[in-house]
Amino acid sequence: MNLKRILIPGLLLLAFAPYSKAQTNLQLQCGFGPDTPIGLTATLEGVYNDVIGSTTFYVDYVQPFQQGAQPGAYVELARLLNFWQETPLSFLSLHLEYDGGALYERFGVRHAALAGLDFFVHSKDYRNTLNFKLLYKWMDYSDEVSKKYGFQSQVPLQLTAVWGMEDLFGLPGLRFCGYADFWWQNHLITVDEKGEKMAQKDWQISNVVFLAEPQLWYNAGRWIGLDNFNIGGEVELSFDLGSCRGFWARPRAGIKWVF
Repeated sequence: MNLKRILIPGLLLLAFAPYSKAQTNLQLQCGFGPDTPIGLTATLEGVYNDVIGSTTFYVDYVQPFQQGAQPGAYVELARLLNFWQETPLSFLSLHLEYDGGALYERFGVRHAALAGLDFFVHSKDYRNTLNFKLLYKWMDYSDEVSKKYGFQSQVPLQLTAVWGMEDLFGLPGLRFCGYADFWWQNHLITVDEKGEKMAQKDWQISNVVFLAEPQLWYNAGRWIGLDNFNIGGEVELSFDLGSCRGFWARPRAGIKWVF
């Protein structure tokens, strides 16, 4: 993985953001499931609000425990621009994003760039929020995949929803959050619904991908004087993600520390 390719765009985004409010958290989760190698996923996530929008990022690092399994990382950097926050169009922002990393390359894509619109709705107290995004998505396919199969996205769009709900069901400290992505991507399916490698004659080309990660966290530290400490986890829900055919649910459980 080329660290310069990941760090330089991130530093540029951070350098030009005049921060007024920030939140960063670190998550450590273990994944389990029939096709998921037991291992540790470390996620560093940040949200930085300022007078012209916000900057968000997250970095996933996956370290499988099985001998021979390869670790990998994924990086996502996004910038919202809103110069009209005091107008009736304050709910609408411009969205810029970069995705990349070794985990991404396993799906036949070196990196991706996205640009589009973000629509923001919220409760009066901002404790419940929803961002809906309509994005143009450009993907840089790996040489091997693009040359052999001539893959190109027929519809270069991605639809994204990001939500957050505080004190779910009236329980203080219980947070429900996450995201859901749907995008068009021509990619090769080589693993069936049971996780078995298919014979080459049965390989298929899929044109769409769905990925969602709903998370549930409880601020358990409130009872022991550690307000930053949370327990919980997430479920990765996907359809035709990577080389796997069909719908998959991959749960993870762990801890989160909010800085």
